[in-house]
Amino acid sequence: MQLVIISGRSGSGKSIALQALEDLGHYAIDNLPAMLLGPLVDELKGAESPHSSIAVSIDARNLPQALKRFPHLLQALRDRGIACQVIYLTAEPRVLLERYSETRRRHPLTRDSEMTLAEAIDSEEQALSEIRDLAELVIDTTRLSVHELRRRISDQVARHRPGRLTLTIESFGFKRGVPLDADLVFDARCLPNPYWDPRLRSATGRDAPVMEFLASYPAVDEMRRDIQGWVERWLPRYLASHRSYLTVAIGCTGGQHRSVYLAEQLAEQLASQQADVRLRHRELGIHDVLTTTHAPARPDTPDQGS
Repeated sequence: MQLVIISGRSGSGKSIALQALEDLGHYAIDNLPAMLLGPLVDELKGAESPHSSIAVSIDARNLPQALKRFPHLLQALRDRGIACQVIYLTAEPRVLLERYSETRRRHPLTRDSEMTLAEAIDSEEQALSEIRDLAELVIDTTRLSVHELRRRISDQVARHRPGRLTLTIESFGFKRGVPLDADLVFDARCLPNPYWDPRLRSATGRDAPVMEFLASYPAVDEMRRDIQGWVERWLPRYLASHRSYLTVAIGCTGGQHRSVYLAEQLAEQLASQQADVRLRHRELGIHDVLTTTHAPARPDTPDQGS
């Protein structure tokens, strides 16, 4: 049995994510009280049950004491051999404010209190902090359309196999903020910038002239090798800690040239060694353009005593 737990901030797309999993064959339940996770699994784990994949939404509508007990409830399920994924959806507060203004819906935490919408959004993030800390995958929906979010859920969640880590290499521009779902962030702004060449300004790091420009500077490949070496060195440790997802983000000023080039090069190198490597360029609107599954399913796990 596989259990996917969807949580996150109200307005971040939890309903869309749950519906996407339901369309993909999961037995889906919205707003499940956290204390009922165990009984639900007991009910559906029987030999006669047709449901081998379950998706539930647990969010701030739960009682506070139930949210505090969530880490213990999750561990109890895993101790029983239940494969659990915790997926947390978030978005920038200004975007959540805009979404609620557009839909004119009430935030769950404002219904029985005198909180303002902004206060409710902030309070909800604090209430869900323990769930976020346990999440294998955090998805920032700030710039995602409904269709892009459904694709992310399909590619990264529904197709994920237990015991395998999905590695995402993402480029971005610092001027639009660091991705909220990044686990590791590297800064490429110290490298030569093709933007200052008028002939290259409108191109991207995926175009041959920019690639040739950056390849001509040894420091660019030195940074790529350093990042690759760091990831290769520590990836087995992430696997050993039962991580299912890891997002490595590389940023430059605008997210068009240097970070794109480095992300492309890094993903290509890692894909020859690591299964399930994804490539995403946030500012170019390109997602999951590289998926590799022919590499070994699991890197060698280091000696736990080392």
